[in-house]
Amino acid sequence: MARQPRSLAGKIVAITGGGRGIGAATAAALVREGAKVAIGDLDLDVAQRTATELGAEAFLLDVTDRAGFTKFLEEVEGRLGPIDVLVNNAGIMPLGRFEDESDRSTTHQLEINLHGVIHGTREAIKRMRPRGGGHIVNIASAAGKAGFPGAVTYCATKHGVVGLSEAVRAELRGCGVDISVVMPAIVRTELAAGVKEARFFKSVAPADVAEAIVKALRHNKFEVYVPASLDAMNRITRLLPRSVAEWIVRALKGDQVLVDPEFAAREEYEARAAASAPATDDTTDREIAG
Repeated sequence: MARQPRSLAGKIVAITGGGRGIGAATAAALVREGAKVAIGDLDLDVAQRTATELGAEAFLLDVTDRAGFTKFLEEVEGRLGPIDVLVNNAGIMPLGRFEDESDRSTTHQLEINLHGVIHGTREAIKRMRPRGGGHIVNIASAAGKAGFPGAVTYCATKHGVVGLSEAVRAELRGCGVDISVVMPAIVRTELAAGVKEARFFKSVAPADVAEAIVKALRHNKFEVYVPASLDAMNRITRLLPRSVAEWIVRALKGDQVLVDPEFAAREEYEARAAASAPATDDTTDREIAG
C-alpha cells in the first residue's frame, strides 16, 4: 500500500540563500503549501523584499560564519518554532581553468558550498534527532555526480555534498530524520548567466527545482534529479566502460557546458558576489553567488 504524501502545512522551513534564484522559488512553493518559511540571505534587503512578497520571514545569514549560522537557526526557532525542514541552498560557482584559480577562490567555494552545508546539516540534526523528526534538503548539482571542465573546484564541492548526504542518511536511518540531495542540471538563475545550453539536457527554471524539492519532502525521496531524465543518463553511463561514457558526454558536448561562458553577461552578478568574499588584494577571481 502506497504511503500518503506528507502535508507541509504549518511546517517550519529555513532556507539558506533564499533571497534569489532556487532559494526564492523554493520559498514561494513552500509558502503555497502552507509552510512557515524563513529566508536567510547575505543580502538582507533582498531577503526582506522576497519575504514580503511571499509572506515569509527574512533573516541575515552568512553561511561561512559558523556561529552566525547557528544563531540564524536559533532566531528562526525563536520567532517561528522548532525547524521541521532545513534547505541548504546557498552556493557559488566560479568558472575558469583550474590552474588559473586562486587559493582565495578555492577556499571561498569550500567554505560556502561544502563547509556551510556540513555545518547546517549538523546543526539541523542536533535539533531534529531529539524530536524524532525533521527533513534536511541539501542542494548539490549534476556536477556532484560527474566532472565538468571549467568548474573543477565547484564539482569537488558538489561531490562532497552528495557524499555527505549519503553518509548522513545512513547515520540517520531509523531515527525519524530524513535527508534529500537535489542534483539539478543548469538552472537559469544569475549563477548560470552566460553558460551554454547542453545538447541533450536543456536548462531548467528555478520553479522546476522548487517543485522537485516539494515532491521530495512530501514523498521522502533521497536522490532528486532535475530534470528527472538526468537519473536515467547517470545510471546508463555508470554501467558503460569509462571510455564509452566519456565519448557519449563529448558527443553531446556535455564537457563544454561550463567552458568559456560569456563573462560579460555575468559581470553584475560577479561584482556583487565578489563583495561577499573575504577582503584580499587578489582581484583575479570570478565568483558567482546563487
